Amino acid sequence: MQKIIVDTNVIVSLLIQRSYPYKIIHDLFIDDKFLLCVSEELMLEYYEVISRPKFVRYTDFFGRAESLLADIETKAKKFEPRIKLDLISDKDDNMILELADECHADFIITGNTKDFTFPLYKKTKIVSPKEYWESQATG
Repeated sequence: MQKIIVDTNVIVSLLIQRSYPYKIIHDLFIDDKFLLCVSEELMLEYYEVISRPKFVRYTDFFGRAESLLADIETKAKKFEPRIKLDLISDKDDNMILELADECHADFIITGNTKDFTFPLYKKTKIVSPKEYWESQATG
C-alpha cells in the first residue's frame, strides 16, 4: 500500500471545493486505497489552519473539517520524525520532509509549488493533487 503525506493546503482545498484534493481523500483515502502518514506536528498544523476565522464564509466548513480530521485521526498512521531538516525556506514545510524521511513516503501531495520546488526528496515523489490523481487513474 502506498504511503502518502498530504500537505495542509490540500486539506483546506478539499474542504472548499470538490476537485482533485477532494477526490483523493474521498475516493482513495476513505476507501483505504493508500496509507495516510501524519505526525503530531502535522496534525497540529491541520487543526490550527482549518480553525482560522477566514474559512467561516464557506458553508459548513468547520463541520466538514471536524469530520475529516476525525477520520484522519482514526485511519492515518502517526509517525515521530527523528531528524530535523532545513531544506525549504518556509520552515514549517520542513516537517513534511522530516515525516517523509521517517515513514518512507511514496508521495507528498502539495499545492505549494513555491516552496516545494523539487520533484523528489530521496525516494518520495512530490506532486500536485492533479498529478497524483492522474497517475493513479493511469497507473
